[in-house]
Amino acid sequence: MARKKNDNYVDLKTQPIPEGQHLLEVDDLKMYFHTEDGIVHAVDGVSYTLDRGETLGVVGESGSGKSVTAMTIMGLISMPPGKIEGGRVMYRGHNLLEMSEEEMQHVRGNDIAMIFQDPMTSLNPVYKIGRQVSEGLRLHRGYTKQQAHERAIELLDLVGIPEPEKRVDQYPHQFSGGMRQRVMIAMALACDPDVLIADEPTTALDVTIQAQIVELMQEMQQKNGNAIIMITHDLGVVADMADKIMVMYAGHPAEFGTADEIFYNSRHPYTWGLIRSIPEQAIDEKKPLTPIHGNPPSLVNLPKGCAFAPRCPYATERCHAERPQKWTGASGHYSMCHYADDDEFVGKYAPDTSRSRGTVPSAIPAADESKGGEA
Repeated sequence: MARKKNDNYVDLKTQPIPEGQHLLEVDDLKMYFHTEDGIVHAVDGVSYTLDRGETLGVVGESGSGKSVTAMTIMGLISMPPGKIEGGRVMYRGHNLLEMSEEEMQHVRGNDIAMIFQDPMTSLNPVYKIGRQVSEGLRLHRGYTKQQAHERAIELLDLVGIPEPEKRVDQYPHQFSGGMRQRVMIAMALACDPDVLIADEPTTALDVTIQAQIVELMQEMQQKNGNAIIMITHDLGVVADMADKIMVMYAGHPAEFGTADEIFYNSRHPYTWGLIRSIPEQAIDEKKPLTPIHGNPPSLVNLPKGCAFAPRCPYATERCHAERPQKWTGASGHYSMCHYADDDEFVGKYAPDTSRSRGTVPSAIPAADESKGGEA
């Protein structure tokens, strides 16, 4: 039986955002895991802001800390082995990291909701879809069983599931992968959350269904005005929907900026590698993808200097010896690279899509990507 909402709880969504603050502010967040092998620096210094109606894309390879950052915000990390080593997560002026578990239970699903990566493992196989979609409504809104059931049918119809009156009484195994993902979106949107975190919601789906899911999330955002954090390993997924993009590598934010700044004026070699890994729609010729060679480093034993240096074709001795400081542009665009402020370096090695190319003399050739370049 669902718990009734605590009458003493104040719904944070009804409270105004303090003047000068944002809807969600993540400030120098650090989450480490203490294991037998050592300390895993899973999230180390993540910062960003988000307002209503905005979409933040968080991109990076597997193991870069994208999902752990989201799980930390939601208060879903087991402690121990996890431990918050620093930072703040401010939602409407309230620090989520200082809230009790009971308080976070009211925030999760109602104020901040999450679409998990694998809907088959996130949905309970022994409960009907309607019960799972309506659980949040009974918990946070105090709906009766009948009211929640009727609202669940409306939500399933809203996310494009045919015959919702019939489907609401079926089990997860009776749904396709795309349909299960739509159910997860319906669950996340049930209480009209301020912030929707989508953790790789299109990874296991075919291209057609991916486009439908992204379009559905955008439609829901336009209707409800909620903010979206879109976590993915594919820059192409967030190319058209993200207002801001944070590129993560080895638990650190490697680069952060608007979508235009990341795609057309990026200043970090790891971002360049991700851009070059996006398949091009070539008709007359087949262009091979340019992979990022090597593997991400161990988060227990990070390199002494730049974490990306062992895989960077442009790394110098300085890159291997010193950890780079944050370069920040006038707009707030920042990059963790020693040479981010070097226009000649950026103009020489940035991808062809970059507006920075051509800002240096044409006598300087582009880097030979098959061999790597030297700074």
